[in-house]
Amino acid sequence: MQKLPLLTARHALFLDFDGTLADIAPHPDATQVHPGIVPALEHLHKQLNGALAIVTGRRQADIDHFLTPLKLPLAAEHGAQYRLGNGLEGSVPVPDLAPALRVLEPMLERHPALVLERKSAGVALHYRQAPELEAQCRAAVEHAMAQTPGLELLQGKCVLEIKAAGPNKGRAIADFMRHAPFEGRIPVFAGDDVTDEHGFSAVLALGGIGIKVGPGETQAQVRCDDTTMLREWIFQMASPEGLPAS
Repeated sequence: MQKLPLLTARHALFLDFDGTLADIAPHPDATQVHPGIVPALEHLHKQLNGALAIVTGRRQADIDHFLTPLKLPLAAEHGAQYRLGNGLEGSVPVPDLAPALRVLEPMLERHPALVLERKSAGVALHYRQAPELEAQCRAAVEHAMAQTPGLELLQGKCVLEIKAAGPNKGRAIADFMRHAPFEGRIPVFAGDDVTDEHGFSAVLALGGIGIKVGPGETQAQVRCDDTTMLREWIFQMASPEGLPAS
């Protein structure tokens, strides 16, 4: 594995949120952001002339809340919603999730430790506080998916997500790289979960660098031990001296 790269003014930086910028919390709403992250991201965003984006499974509103007052370029819900720094925004058609919810909601009544996270283009069932229920959760999610066409299953760390078929983090990064201010740069993507492997594939195909945060098999060329090390790298890259030109 290579060492964490030295960013230059020629790079474009893409960052996952949970497990990368912020530690994974028992409940999505309990996530806390290190107080130094927002000013560091703001500084790096300026140093990269706007070529810094968050690429996450979270909703757009969640990221804007956690990183307030910043409104960075953003691919939310695995690329189902996006916001480029040049004002371009978009989203995929929202699937009808009501039939899936009717299947999953009774399970939450039986197992209060489970958390159902509703999104605009999907729904995520978190079983972090009840890992022994993984098999039951998977069976329920697969049954829920059968109620509506055009859905796909995405598995992360103690979470099963039903989402609109098609969008993923790799496609989002590749799309961003076709537009200013990202176009023509060298992409760098940091993520921690199996859902980030699509992003690593995209940056590798574009001659860029993938940074895997934490353990697990990966195609990323760089390994970062944990979120603390990744944040320290961000703080270092956002130093007042600025980024080298190349």
